[in-house]
Amino acid sequence: MATFISEGKVVTLRYDLHEGGPGGELLERMDVNYPLTFLFGVGKMLPAFEAHLRDLSDRGEFAFTLPPDDAYGAKRADQVLTLPKSLFAERDGAVPPGLLTPGNHIRLTANDGVVHTGRVVRLDGAEAIIDFNHHMAGRTLYFTGAVLHVREATADEVVRGHHLEETGVRR
Repeated sequence: MATFISEGKVVTLRYDLHEGGPGGELLERMDVNYPLTFLFGVGKMLPAFEAHLRDLSDRGEFAFTLPPDDAYGAKRADQVLTLPKSLFAERDGAVPPGLLTPGNHIRLTANDGVVHTGRVVRLDGAEAIIDFNHHMAGRTLYFTGAVLHVREATADEVVRGHHLEETGVRR
């Protein structure tokens, strides 16, 4: 008997993610050797992503597009910050070599303790321009794939809010 995707189910998928459509750049691949497994309906996946998977069963195939507003949003200019290089200095006052290389991803902790990841865009004198937009912001995402397995979540998984591997360890 088929099991269908809904809240309280652990879902395992394989998929290809392309930018824009079927012929777009391949951004991500989760295959049968490295599938995506998650607990459906607990708010850890994009809501529109889950909406397209709802009610599919084992071996069900899917193809759908998420525009930026249903995915990671538009790129926002207010998420590109100009920060003093001195902010990245260690105790000796020096910025670690290579840290502020354009393209590098860096993590900063805000005063409230929240960690933010940004990408170094460029250096401009004593300042660094850092883009804190999600790396998929502004992109139209096209998913194709198949459901590999759907099962009932265990009570422990429901309480923890995520799936557990057979070993009982979160993956």
